[in-house]
Amino acid sequence: MRQEYAVTEKSGAVCIADAPDRDRVRLRGALSTVTLRPRAGVPVLEAELYDGTGEITIVWLGRRRIAGIDPGRSISVEGRIGEHDGVRIMYNPRYELMP
Repeated sequence: MRQEYAVTEKSGAVCIADAPDRDRVRLRGALSTVTLRPRAGVPVLEAELYDGTGEITIVWLGRRRIAGIDPGRSISVEGRIGEHDGVRIMYNPRYELMP
């Protein structure tokens, strides 16, 4: 786990466990799940991002699929963290697929 944290620091990202709510942050980790969950007739793509210190739900509103967003894929996301029903969540982040 310590090694993952070092990689995160070098990328300019913060650990999910240390990321403050409502501030713009960059997170990096691997997608553990990717799910299509329509809400009120609008497509919503949800993914769980895990970095070894914690997990956060990433949500793209109005998207059914994003090329490269698949379980197991490493990704960097940037946006603001909020909370919905006790779950930390980031809506429509900027993202970068990692090799």
